[in-house]
Amino acid sequence: MYLQKHFEEVRTEVLHELIAAHPLGLLVRHGPGGLVADTVPWLLEAGDTPAGTLVGHVARANPLWKELATGDEVLVVFQGPQAYVSPGWYPSKAEHGKVVPTWNYAMVQARGRVTIQDDRAAVLDIVQRLSARHEGGRVRPWSVDEAPPEFIDTLLRAIVGVRITIDALVGKFKLSQNRPAADRAGVRDGLIADGGGERRAMVDWMQRLEPQA
Repeated sequence: MYLQKHFEEVRTEVLHELIAAHPLGLLVRHGPGGLVADTVPWLLEAGDTPAGTLVGHVARANPLWKELATGDEVLVVFQGPQAYVSPGWYPSKAEHGKVVPTWNYAMVQARGRVTIQDDRAAVLDIVQRLSARHEGGRVRPWSVDEAPPEFIDTLLRAIVGVRITIDALVGKFKLSQNRPAADRAGVRDGLIADGGGERRAMVDWMQRLEPQA
């Protein structure tokens, strides 16, 4: 990934926070016919490395679990908020006009080594923890034991667990850090005026990672 220094984020806690907020990651691997990408919801947890471990599952019909051997390296890409940035939002436009459109975004790339888990207990544990993670904030959270046991057994036979021990995390948070303070404020105001949850999330990240004077 092309990474300019002022957009680089190296703090593990910040990278983990983006993954937790945007857990649907794109797993990229080398398949028999070339590069293959699969979208998988992931659970981030503590592991054998400081970067942590990703846990998820795929359909048994997906050839991924047969084509990957334990220890194979994979890449998982997590895309956070993104938004178009209009040059009309920059106060500097009125000063010199030397501005152009761009795109702000936040993303994390995780590289690691994969382990396939094909036993019932491990797969059930993954399903239970993923469900608990995403149901936790609901008034009446759903849990796996609410479904008929025979249905769950059928489900578990149809999926395979995947664990990725993360060896390296790379974060690129392109949030107008290369612009003057007045232009950054103009971008935040423009995003708020455009409205929308993703633009609001972009503003939140811009405010939190505001460059220090």
